[in-house]
Amino acid sequence: MAKSETCLVNLHYQDGSEGSPSNPAKFKNQDFAQIKADCLHKGELFVDNEFPPNGLSLGDLPDMSSSQESEVKWLRPADLLRERGKKDKPAFCTDGMSRFDFGQGNVGNCWFVSAISALTFQTNLMEQVVPMDQSFVDYAGIFHFRFWWFGKWVDVVIDDNLPTKNKQLLFASSKCGNEFWAPLLEKAYAKLCGSYANLRGWSSSDAFKDFTGGVNQIYYPTEPNAPSCDELWLTLSRATKCKSLICSSTKKDAMANNGLVMRHAYSVTGITEVELNASKVRLVRVMNPWGRREWNGKWSDKSDLWDKVSPEVKKKCFDRDDGEFWMQMEDFCSCFAKVYICCETPNFLDGDLKCQWNCMIYDASWVAGTSAGGNVKHSTFATNPQYRIRVTVIDKKEPGDKNIVLSLMQKPHQGNRKEIRLHKTTLTIYKIPPGTPQGRLQQDFFQRNRPVKAEKTYSTRRDLIELHSLEPGEYVIIPSTNEPNITADFTLTVYTKTDE
Repeated sequence: MAKSETCLVNLHYQDGSEGSPSNPAKFKNQDFAQIKADCLHKGELFVDNEFPPNGLSLGDLPDMSSSQESEVKWLRPADLLRERGKKDKPAFCTDGMSRFDFGQGNVGNCWFVSAISALTFQTNLMEQVVPMDQSFVDYAGIFHFRFWWFGKWVDVVIDDNLPTKNKQLLFASSKCGNEFWAPLLEKAYAKLCGSYANLRGWSSSDAFKDFTGGVNQIYYPTEPNAPSCDELWLTLSRATKCKSLICSSTKKDAMANNGLVMRHAYSVTGITEVELNASKVRLVRVMNPWGRREWNGKWSDKSDLWDKVSPEVKKKCFDRDDGEFWMQMEDFCSCFAKVYICCETPNFLDGDLKCQWNCMIYDASWVAGTSAGGNVKHSTFATNPQYRIRVTVIDKKEPGDKNIVLSLMQKPHQGNRKEIRLHKTTLTIYKIPPGTPQGRLQQDFFQRNRPVKAEKTYSTRRDLIELHSLEPGEYVIIPSTNEPNITADFTLTVYTKTDE
């Protein structure tokens, strides 16, 4: 992961090894530097046969018929500007990267575009995903981007042919017209996922994970057992201080003409407290990836409440139709069904910015008949993969201190996210008594001992996140499917607090 102000020691790979941030693995075995050098030597522009500029890369877009697909024209940036009659030269990035640079296109990936908006606030993460030494100088029609893909960083190479229709980009586009980092980033992510059509129907937490490899949490403000507004405000405050990525999505029911789009993803771009009539009011700044259509309730751009605060506070409000707006925390909690938070480290969970964590990543599989033992009730449970860990630190002054964070990700077949079949999975944890021999534990161990944590229900989430408070000692973590003999791949990430 990119370097952050908090300390995270990744024990899975040393920096410089393949799959590390400084040496990402070559996706599809394509070497960016070598391909670009070959193209420049031959005087050719790169055409990516692994993600060709045709309908295969578009995929099965539900809103596009075969006749409409035939109208799609793949153009390089300079050709697109020329067709528009523009004399501007294409640019990769002008004046830095901002949430105001781009807008969503025709594919239903508001979750991804809002996640990019959140990413623009964290320069170190942005530069890890988007290598900044790219431009249209020494041009060979080739660009590359980096993503964390199930346990390792990968470098995704693309050509710059972009799908257009009627001289307009079909998907994400730059608001200034000649800047192309956002649509090229979107294309690289579409390649990672298999096609543009495969960008439909996911959540911002999926993009966050692929941008950072970090810790994801989802909060549900409108559910009966949801955290209170006060608790969620504290979480947002901690997340902001920890430089987290934050997005939210609205409820699926009608919005009562308040300007919000139902079942739509937004990025959370800031929080603040203002004083009104000698009372503190908590505000959340939210952005629609469409770049338009804003909240029209209290504290919106045109709300008269801004006339009742000090001139200094009023500067926070920009009355412009750019998709970004403020809303009161209580309104935010009632209108948004989910809040997604992701950070490089688990520190946003309790706000301890000085805490250090060790991180270990395991890539493994359940194999039918060999290592797919099913849940703890099955006699084959011990054949599941086993991971022995040692817990050394717990904050006794903090009741219920969460000193262990686990992430269990199910991996898609052949790297295509749409091909993933999410099985019912869980994580079971046992404490290992002192003196227990090293190596795998047999079935009699699990029959003699009770787990310190065993879920009665299994989850079908792509990324199952669990937080635990464990006393110092040795433990074994058992990832398992509900039923035995299910073959599937997974990545297990274990974060443990450390005092080193």
